[in-house]
Amino acid sequence: MRTWAINVLGAQGDFDVLPTIGSKELIAFLPGFLEARTVLYPEVAYPTYLVGALLAHANAVAVGFDATTWPQADLVWINSPSNPTGRIASTQELQSAITYGRTHGAVIASDECYFNFPADENGEKPQSILSVANGDNTGLLAIHSLSKRSNMAGYRAGLIVGDPALINRIREIRKHAGELLPAPIQAAMAAALGDEAHVKEQAARYAARRRVLAPALVELGFRVDETKAGLYIWCTRDESDMDSVKALAELGVLTTPGHFYGAAGNRHIRVALTATDHEIATAAARIHQAAISKSRN
Repeated sequence: MRTWAINVLGAQGDFDVLPTIGSKELIAFLPGFLEARTVLYPEVAYPTYLVGALLAHANAVAVGFDATTWPQADLVWINSPSNPTGRIASTQELQSAITYGRTHGAVIASDECYFNFPADENGEKPQSILSVANGDNTGLLAIHSLSKRSNMAGYRAGLIVGDPALINRIREIRKHAGELLPAPIQAAMAAALGDEAHVKEQAARYAARRRVLAPALVELGFRVDETKAGLYIWCTRDESDMDSVKALAELGVLTTPGHFYGAAGNRHIRVALTATDHEIATAAARIHQAAISKSRN
């Protein structure tokens, strides 16, 4: 796992690796493990960041991308590529988050579960926060999941990489809570992390589905925003998210309203690329036909 962190994530310097029971559990319980009193999380984000803060009875504050505007906190979640938007944080933004952590004594937890899935193999590539830390991983944690990377959701296999002191603290707490990952699962993780071929194949599959579905959505009047990586399309028709959900549901296409990911997402929808190729093609065809009918009326 250390070799994978060095070769794939670009980790340098002193770091530790800890297998976790998936990434969701770690995200939900990290504020409690760290006894965080204030937790910052993206204003459009995976809901478990907020839930984890609430479970720890911490003050949860939704923030934008600019770290210079963040208030004082103990723990900061960043998510690149983002769920739901697919946005990729720039090198400058990652470095700015690190600077914030150093200045304020905060832990920076970088959720990188969609790291392996750029929207276009020739386009912008995600990067781990560990690759821009210049070998100083103090206060930094990178969270990864084999549920996404290797389609191993049923294995509940994830891992964190970063500050050895932080990881040792988490390890000791989890050990007493009985949250130990079985050895056979760890062996399966090691085998999966040693193979990048299947990951590239999966990334190409998602990229191909995106190329089928995104143009159809645009044809029906949607604008695709961000969506530089990940397993989703984040789009809007500048209307209520529920109106967009309803319009597509009438075509037999199910989507997720953006407000599920925070009030700032209430005019967007998240369209998943996790259905089969046939189902994606069918959805695109229905949307295309709807666009043709709309243009004729």
